[in-house]
Amino acid sequence: MKHKLLILVIVSLGSPWIFSVCTDAAAQEDPGRKDIAQPGSAMAAYAGSKSCLACHERFYGLWSTSFHGLAMQPYTETLAKEKLSFQKEDMVIGTQRYRAEIGADEGYVLETGPDGREKKYRIEYALGGKNVFYFLTPLEKGRLQTLPVAYDVRKKEWFDTALSGLRHFPGQQGSETPVGWKERPYTFNTACYGCHVSQLSTNYDQKTDSYATTWKEPGINCETCHGPSEAHNALMTKLPKGEKPADPADVGLISTKKFTPTQHNDSCNSCHSKASALTAGYRTPEPFFDHFDLVTLENPDFYPDGRDLGENYTQTSWRMSPCAMGGKLHCVTCHTSSGRYRFRKPEDANKACLPCHEERVKNVAAHSHHPAESAASNCIACHMPKTEFARMLRTDHSMLPPTPATTIAYQSPNACNICHKEKDAAWADQQVRAWHQQDYQAPVLKRAALVDAARKGEWKQLPEMLAYIEDPKSNEVFVAALIRLLANCNNPSKVPALRKALNNPSPLVRGAAVEGLGKSPSLEVLQDVAAATSDDSRLVRVRAAAALAHFPNMSPQGKAKEQYAKATGEFMASLMARPDTWDAHYNLGNHYLGQNRPKEALAEYDIASHHEPQGIMILVNAAMAHAKLGETAKAEEKLDEALKIGPGSSAAHYNLGLIKAEQNDLPAAEQHLKEAWKADPQMAGAAFNLCVITAKDRPAEALEWCRKAAVLRPAEPRYAYTLAFYQRQGGDTVGALATLKTLCNQSPAYPDAFLLLAQIYEEKGKKEEAAKVYSQAAAVPGMPERAKMYFKSRLEAGQK
Repeated sequence: MKHKLLILVIVSLGSPWIFSVCTDAAAQEDPGRKDIAQPGSAMAAYAGSKSCLACHERFYGLWSTSFHGLAMQPYTETLAKEKLSFQKEDMVIGTQRYRAEIGADEGYVLETGPDGREKKYRIEYALGGKNVFYFLTPLEKGRLQTLPVAYDVRKKEWFDTALSGLRHFPGQQGSETPVGWKERPYTFNTACYGCHVSQLSTNYDQKTDSYATTWKEPGINCETCHGPSEAHNALMTKLPKGEKPADPADVGLISTKKFTPTQHNDSCNSCHSKASALTAGYRTPEPFFDHFDLVTLENPDFYPDGRDLGENYTQTSWRMSPCAMGGKLHCVTCHTSSGRYRFRKPEDANKACLPCHEERVKNVAAHSHHPAESAASNCIACHMPKTEFARMLRTDHSMLPPTPATTIAYQSPNACNICHKEKDAAWADQQVRAWHQQDYQAPVLKRAALVDAARKGEWKQLPEMLAYIEDPKSNEVFVAALIRLLANCNNPSKVPALRKALNNPSPLVRGAAVEGLGKSPSLEVLQDVAAATSDDSRLVRVRAAAALAHFPNMSPQGKAKEQYAKATGEFMASLMARPDTWDAHYNLGNHYLGQNRPKEALAEYDIASHHEPQGIMILVNAAMAHAKLGETAKAEEKLDEALKIGPGSSAAHYNLGLIKAEQNDLPAAEQHLKEAWKADPQMAGAAFNLCVITAKDRPAEALEWCRKAAVLRPAEPRYAYTLAFYQRQGGDTVGALATLKTLCNQSPAYPDAFLLLAQIYEEKGKKEEAAKVYSQAAAVPGMPERAKMYFKSRLEAGQK
């Protein structure tokens, strides 16, 4: 028996593009900027916030001094004098030294090289101001770049921008290195622009890799939520003072007073979310999931229990809140539209929780176990504690009670120890268990354990994971996270749960489910995925079209054809929603590769590599495109390049191992495949191919590799069949029979399993058992016709 080595194309969606908002500083018009949109342009219907001042003076005053109005502002000497202090010492970053010079007639960051040469970078804009000020400088090709030094408002000190943003994942010390300040993650045009200025057009030119970015005004203006105001202004100036239009619908603006709670939340979430874009822009009050997908706990920026670890932006934790999911609470319940907290006065602190929790508010000391007048008896002290990342404070919007048990298990923060720093989590856990007879921590621990196990690829709790996914009472964030993490689980028992999740009321869950099902194709599953192209949510339609794109020969008819065409158009548009990001071109390349269009895939991977030279998976998938074209040498070059960047890349080692095997360089193939297995012990393909390589001279080792592959991927019949083949070859016919019987039950339409099973019986002289196998195989629905004919002929031959 000769086994052909399996070539696995590793195709990944890549890291979702993250929108960040440093809500942070009175908003100003920007008369000095020449590229502000002029009348007659696409933005002419937007009149700017100053046009609101004549009639809405009070609100304009509140907005213009808010962190929304000042999300970005021109740098001025006045700002420096009022908000900043002088940098005391140079900031050493690599071989360079940096100092912010903010005195009179200055306003630049001075860079000094190791040879003493100096270069000045003008400070053009300031972002934020609540916790931190970041500063922008103009660079070549229209880029606005975040400068390497930033200012901590609370501590009144300057700090290293990139260094402050390093994640410190538990158990993964040194897993991140700072990004260079001139790299794309710190390019304002590419990264965080959408939530700091209003009515922005990136105007990115892919041919020249340059920008001609324009915006109406810095900061988040009135028209961001209320829509273009030029028509409204014209209408109202014609009316006598104090008179309103006869029909309130004629005011020409979006009225947020009429918003549902969901519309309020979606308007805010367009900025306050860790999300990936599906479209090029969002306008209120459109549904969030028509424009974005939400990052959940599959991302290590969250602890397994959902608490914030890295850089996150409210919505994910908000969707874990039982209060928020009740459907009545929304952002403007607690915050004004300019972002201010409504309950800042001490006497109002707990009014945010009325009227739903009136009994607990009235008896707050009994509930909090702290004196009523203490800060610890403020509801948000325990239910919305603050944590810090990159020197920015953020509030836990899950509103869940403190769970020190998850701190013990996963090192996640809890409100008790945030205040009682002198105590440990075991002490806090003992306290809350003494206070509450009901173990309210148990459900949180249970679902956190499921996420933690799924992240590690440990599937012993798969039945519990599937039960959680199917339970209608389960939280959508945890359900979506588990479904996404199950992409690494090859057990076919997950499919029914994912199919059921297609009927979940949450677009987040349905989108995750249809994406997961696209990786487990069967006729029934593909029919479900095709039906999802008519879903009410663009997110679900896009994910369905993405899954179906891997089956280019599908030809839906009638209305289904129209639905599929529309969803496919939305999917293709989503890939290029942000054409100046590496992952846009990476994902488009993956799409072309799945469509067997390797030349087009390579063109996109080249662009992606230009944007992200350290992208290992870009190089791996480019290698696979070269392999499809028969360009083995070029494929090998790409994989070697990937290993120089990431010596421990399982995908690069695996695919290079396969290439070496095809070249009959079996020692090198074995070395790379073992490196792949070492890096990823869940890689069944590596184990299977090691079985094939070692079978000739090390049969015992080959059996172990094949057994690992079959256990890891029971849905792949070739793995179990090969295990049985080598068991038989090694004299273990009992083991071979057991493996084949299980395989025939799990994959009844796989003819080779029945054939080998019958052959073993025939070799042992058990003709009746062999005949039963042939008879069973010939009656299996879905068995290939040629195989059925063969089984019938063998059955007839045995009866003669």
